Amino acid sequence: MNVVVDLNRCQGYAQCAFLAPEVFTMHGEEALLYHPVVPDGQQERVLRAVAACPVQAILVGEEAGTGER
Repeated sequence: MNVVVDLNRCQGYAQCAFLAPEVFTMHGEEALLYHPVVPDGQQERVLRAVAACPVQAILVGEEAGTGER
């Protein structure tokens, strides 16, 4: 599973970092860092983080782009 965060849309609410800390981390109070390839066993947590994002800044799967069109 791939994940992409629209960092222009992200407002730093950190719900994703709380729900999937192995994939999303906050750097300081506003900068989000993330792993674009979701590790095995973290898919469910990432899907919860996507649903919890108040500004819908996280895309997963085909929406996140795999380089194929």
